Amino acid sequence: MTEEMIVKYCSPTLAGLKTGNMFSYFGFSEESLLTEIRKINRCLRVKGVRLIPMKKQENRVLLYLYRPNKLKKDLENESVKRILQDHGYENNHSTCCIAKLIKKIKENSEFPHEIGLFLGYPPEDVAGFINNKACNCKCVGCWKVYGDEKKALKTFKEYEKCTKIYCEQWKGGKSLEYLCVAG
Repeated sequence: MTEEMIVKYCSPTLAGLKTGNMFSYFGFSEESLLTEIRKINRCLRVKGVRLIPMKKQENRVLLYLYRPNKLKKDLENESVKRILQDHGYENNHSTCCIAKLIKKIKENSEFPHEIGLFLGYPPEDVAGFINNKACNCKCVGCWKVYGDEKKALKTFKEYEKCTKIYCEQWKGGKSLEYLCVAG
């Protein structure tokens, strides 16, 4: 895995704008993957960011880069608690919730729809996606919007701008550690 992939797919999380991002990494050995994850975590843990594998399949792994403190805060929201409880999460402790999410991802061929809550999506949009079976949304960007369309469109542009700036900074020689905002 290259740090460039993290910049390309996770800039809003690195910038502290978003709770988390997920991306797939292909073509790795088990040993090299674990070495890379440890290296990234050593570099970013002081900034409050963590990288964990969610699911491995043959030569592909789904990785989750997230801000544990931001996730903990997100999971304290009453709407989030309700959605998670309705989907089999027994408590809202972030470590337990991530473990449950990993289990659900590994056991099912489809992503659990509540996954958006772990990425910082608004709970009303996650609930709308679930209740409408992914239909009848107001607009689509990083996620399907069922709630505040104006706010979501602004957020989508913010994420896009952040990613563009971070990719330019990376290409200009800035390190991953430099790009990651403490939080």
